[in-house]
Amino acid sequence: MLEEWRREVPDVDASGMAVFGRLHRAYHRYQDQLNRIFQSFDLTMASFSILASLRRAGPPYRRTAGELADAALVTTGGITQRVDKLEAAGLVRRDRDPHDRRTVHVQLTEEGLSFTDEVTAAHFANERDMLTGLTETERDRLADLLSRLESSLDHAAARHAQGYVLRRAAHPAQGSGSSSSPQ
Repeated sequence: MLEEWRREVPDVDASGMAVFGRLHRAYHRYQDQLNRIFQSFDLTMASFSILASLRRAGPPYRRTAGELADAALVTTGGITQRVDKLEAAGLVRRDRDPHDRRTVHVQLTEEGLSFTDEVTAAHFANERDMLTGLTETERDRLADLLSRLESSLDHAAARHAQGYVLRRAAHPAQGSGSSSSPQ
């Protein structure tokens, strides 16, 4: 694709595609591999996210819906639907806070803790398997580069939020003021 862009539109720098195109394809392959594991446990990635967040909380393995929403980057309404399904499966339970009845904690059940540990072991083994083509040094370097890419993306978003606009190449259809028009 890059060669075609260079040939067809040589004055446009499409080099970002070398990074983002590969990142996009790798992400889809990664998602497919994750879904394969989660589906084998009759879970979705979103449900696993809740179970994993509760497990990472440590004993007694509980969080409020708001804390789960923050960890999963979704609304509390989205959390409620997922927790309903996990509760129906016997993996979590809801408990009202004895000091503030408005607060509800979601907590792993014993079965939920055991199940989460089983899924987690399979999940991390799957991720390690996906990285077998890289040495430990390469994995560390890639993690560092991806962290730097995240930072670069954050900086770009901040520039755009402050009103920075990418300049478009002059094109008559975009009102560049050119009097010629494509034939």
